[in-house]
Order: sequence, then C-alpha cells, then structure tokens
Amino acid sequence: MKRRYIITLLILALLSACGPAPAPTPVPDTLFVDPRTSLGPISPYLYGTNYGPMHAVVLEAMPMVESAGFTALRFPGGAWTDQVDIQNFQIDMFMAFTKQVGAMPTISVRLLDGKPETAAELVRYTNIEKKYGVTYWSIGNEPSIYTELGYAKYDYTVENLNKDWRPIAEAMKAVDPTIKLMGPEIHQWNDSYETTLKDSSGRDWMTEFLKANGDLVDVVTVHRYPMYSPAKPVTIQDLRDDTRKWIGQVEYLRGLIREIVGHDLPIAITELNSDPTSQMNQEASPDSFYNSIWYADVLGQMMNADVFMVNQWVLSQRGTGLGLLFGGTARPTFYVFPLYKNFGSEQVYAASGVTDVDIFAAKREDGALTLMVINLSDGEKNIPLKVKGTKLTEAEVWLLDATHNAENLGIQTISDGVVTLPAQSATLYVIK
Repeated sequence: MKRRYIITLLILALLSACGPAPAPTPVPDTLFVDPRTSLGPISPYLYGTNYGPMHAVVLEAMPMVESAGFTALRFPGGAWTDQVDIQNFQIDMFMAFTKQVGAMPTISVRLLDGKPETAAELVRYTNIEKKYGVTYWSIGNEPSIYTELGYAKYDYTVENLNKDWRPIAEAMKAVDPTIKLMGPEIHQWNDSYETTLKDSSGRDWMTEFLKANGDLVDVVTVHRYPMYSPAKPVTIQDLRDDTRKWIGQVEYLRGLIREIVGHDLPIAITELNSDPTSQMNQEASPDSFYNSIWYADVLGQMMNADVFMVNQWVLSQRGTGLGLLFGGTARPTFYVFPLYKNFGSEQVYAASGVTDVDIFAAKREDGALTLMVINLSDGEKNIPLKVKGTKLTEAEVWLLDATHNAENLGIQTISDGVVTLPAQSATLYVIK
C-alpha cells in the first residue's frame, strides 16, 4: 500500500504540473500522430466506476469485472452515503472487493447529519487499525441537491455545506494527515458561472466552497450527466454533439480553482454518465450501444483535459439503464474498459482532420504505440493514418462496434496507410 501511495502522489503532482494537452492542429482529412511529442503521463485513474451496497456484483459476473481493467472504485456510491453511517464490516468487504478487482479505493463519509467523530473513527479503523492505506476520501454526495430531493428537513445552502464539511474534514485529517480530501461532489457541473449551480440565495456552490475550503481540499470533484432530458428521449446526435464540450467544462473549473485557491488542484469527475434518469432500451439511453461509443470518446477528452480521476456511474444496477452490469449481463459501455486496458500510459500528440472522428494516442511501458480511434458517425470511414517517423503497414487491432465487444482481431494489414473504421466504433491500434 505504501508503494502505491507514493506512486499515486507522484502521478498527482505530475498531472497537476502538466496541465491540459495543447489543442491539436488537424491535418485535413487525415489522422495524424507524432509519437515523439510527449504530452505527459495519463492518469491511471480515468477508468473508474462507482460501487457500493446497493450495487453488488452477482457471482457469475465477477470474472468479467476482475479482468475489465477498472482502476478506481468510489464507495459507497451515490446518496447512500448520506442516509446511513458506513460500518466497519462494510469497509472490510469493500477492501476485499477492490483487491479482487485490482482497483484503487476511494471512500465517501456522511455529510448530511454526519458527525466529525464518526468520520474520524472510520478513518482510524480503515487506515490505522486495519492499515488498508486508503488515500482518497470525500465527504457527502451532491449537497447541491439535498433541498430539491428533500434529503434535508430545511433549505440546504452553500453556507450549510461549508459549516458541515470543514469540521468533518479536519477531524479526518487529525487521525491520518496523509489522506487526500476530495470535494465538494456537487451535481451537474457546467462550463460557465452563468450555467453552474447556485443555492436558493443565488450563491455559486463551487465558488463559495473553494473560498471556504480551498486550503483543505486536495482534489476538486464534480458530477456530470449532460443528457438530462425529461421532455424527450436522448438521440444519438445529442450524444455525438456532446463529446467536444467536456474540455471546456474542465477548463472552466481549472480556471476557477486557480483564481480562488491561487494554484492548480487535480480535478475528478466522480459520477459520469449520459442521462441520470431511469431511461432504458432507447437508441441513446445509458444501456444502449451508442452510449459506449460516446463514453469511449469522453474518456479520450478527459485525457486531453488532464483529469485526474473519472468514476462512471455505476458498476451494477438493475433498476435503470445506468449500470455497466444488469445482473450477470454486461451492457455495451462495460466493454470500453477492457478496450482502454490495452492503452498506453504516456500521452503523445494526435489530431484528427475528419468530422466525427477522434484520435487519442499513447505509448505503453512495453514500447508499443497505441492509437484509440473513435468513429462517432453512422457510416464506415476509410481514412489515411500518418504516424510521423513510421511507415505504417500493420497493427494489432481491438474493436468495439455493434458486433464486437472489445475483441482482439489480431494483426491486421494497413494498406497504403489507410484505416477502415466501422460505423459507430472504437478501434484500438497497437503498433510495436
């Protein structure tokens, strides 16, 4: 645990220092990669999800989960953390699960009606008595919506958040000064002051939280479900139009942090999916195939925006389309994770000059160059792929499309440097 903690801190420091990748300059009608232009390390914690007592994985699905490539698990996931206090046996069960999956744990303690001494005791049990070495802790879940959902018996405002959050944070730090605090976990982040959330008095949740607690928080966290559309079903075009908006939302948050705190802090999106409602069995609901292509592209955008951690919502859930698993069945977005499991750890320059096609590139520790190419369009594409300094003739190909669940197609010939991208697909090329 100590070694992983040190490595995590080094990655966090590097990512904070690097900032976002420079905007690529496309070559018209071409996919272009320059493997000699490094854009710095990719956080290993982009491939996370949410997990908790309400989201248990059935036994027959465990082999899939163990091999999927999840790198971070947020526990206990969602509003559950503000309804009850986590018990020690639940921590033990969670830590056993993270060991099986091979993912880094993060834990959220109770904010609403939570007590500093209760949170402190949870940290003591977890890290001092049991020596689990959990580094990342958050306090509460979506306080910005307590009033709307009726969780609080009064109008819960930014003032309440700041009054409640800080004593709990200080008590936790007093027990284990090495922990890193994440917050404020507010919902529906956006890209401007005008569009971000305000409380009933018109005060901006993030702005006021950072003013009060910017000295204590180590990772700034938000949630985002961009396709909330109760009046009409979400369409494939809606998802297609969304992917390029994420960098602007992250950059607005990064600028706000610098303005208020005076320096960069890592950013995490600890709940992320397309539509927060219970929509299922529609062309672009979270359980749809196209949602997987959207999510594969969004993860690439998170790399470009230098995000520290992403937690998809949610690993397993039967009542909505949001779960990666529906009982023992994997939904399409599940397969984005084993696809990225084969991606590299050092980002390199890549740019697309083709409408509705994105490319992200990296180097792996074994020296391989990996290219993730997302075809968001409804038609097959034949596109020149130019890798600077390399005459490209073949690559190992992994494919996620309507008929392939992140399958390894083996070594494929690339004729005349042109790649064929199936409609609505995510293709990983591994070049050795």
